[in-house]
Amino acid sequence: MDGRNDTAVSYFLLLGLSEYPRVQVIFFCLLLVSYLITLLGNILILFLIHYDSRLHTPMYFFLSNLSFLDICYTSASVPQMIINCLVKIPIISLGQCRTQMCVGLYLGVVECLLLAVMAYDRCVAIGDPLRYPVRMGPELCAQLAGASWVSAFLLTVVPVLTMPLEFCGRYIINHFSCELLAILKLACNDLRTYELWIMVTSFLTLLAPFAFILTSYGRILVAVLKMNSAEGRKKAFSTCSSHLTVVTIFYGTAIFMYMMPQDKASRDRDKIIAMLYGVVTPMLNPLIYSLRNKDVKGALQKLLGEKNVP
Repeated sequence: MDGRNDTAVSYFLLLGLSEYPRVQVIFFCLLLVSYLITLLGNILILFLIHYDSRLHTPMYFFLSNLSFLDICYTSASVPQMIINCLVKIPIISLGQCRTQMCVGLYLGVVECLLLAVMAYDRCVAIGDPLRYPVRMGPELCAQLAGASWVSAFLLTVVPVLTMPLEFCGRYIINHFSCELLAILKLACNDLRTYELWIMVTSFLTLLAPFAFILTSYGRILVAVLKMNSAEGRKKAFSTCSSHLTVVTIFYGTAIFMYMMPQDKASRDRDKIIAMLYGVVTPMLNPLIYSLRNKDVKGALQKLLGEKNVP
C-alpha cells in the first residue's frame, strides 16, 4: 500500500459510525425509513404525472425530472450506506468508490441546475400567466431540462475523469460514502487544480443558480403583491414558501460544504451536512413540491376512485 499512484489502493474503508455501534443501529433505521419514503413518494409522483393528462404541463414535466433525479441520487449512495450499517468493517472497492463519487456529484449538480429552471418556470407562470403556455412550450422545456443534465456532466464527470488522484496507501474515508471532499483529503498529489475546479464549479452550479432563484422569487413576490385576489396571493405565497424551504436547505448545505474552508475539525460536520442535502432533501421534495398540491391530490383521487382526498 505504499505506491505513489491510486493503483496501490484497491479498496477503501468507510469509517462512518462504525466506532459507535449503538448509534449505528439508529442510523440504519433512519436511513431505511427515509430511503423508502423517498422511493415511494417519487415513484408515486412519476406515476400520477404519467397517469393524469391534467398534469401534462411544464411545471409537472420539471417535477417529473426532479422525482426521477431524486430516485437516482439517493440510490447512488444510500443503499450502500444502509448495508454498511450491518457490517463491522464497511469496505468499498476503488472502482465502486470512484463511480459512486462521480454519479453522486453529477446528480447533485443536475439538481442544482434543475431547481433554477423550475424557479424560472414558476416566475413565468405567475408573472406572465397569459403568455405562459407559449413561452414555456414543450420544446423549450425539453431543452432546459436537457441542458441541465448535459451541463452537469461536462462540469463534473469530465473533469473528474481527466484529473487522476494519487492516494499513496491512504484508504480510510471518514465518511458514510465516497463524497468528493472526503476522497480529496486522502490524496497526496498536488490538489491546486482540483481546488480551482471546485471553486469554479461551485460558483457556476451553486452561487449563480441560487442568486438566479432568489431573483426569480423576488419577481414572483412583486407579481403576487399586485394580485387582486386574496386567495390567489395566499396560494402563491404558500407555494413559494414551500419551494424556498427546500431550495434553502439544499443550496445552503451544499454551499456551506463546498465553499467553506476545510480542516480536520470539519470532518464530522461534513457528514451531517452531506446527510441534509443527500438524504433529507430528496425525501422532502415529493412532500413539499407535489403531494401537497391540489392538482396532484386530484390525480390521486382520480386514481383511487374516491370523491374526496383528505
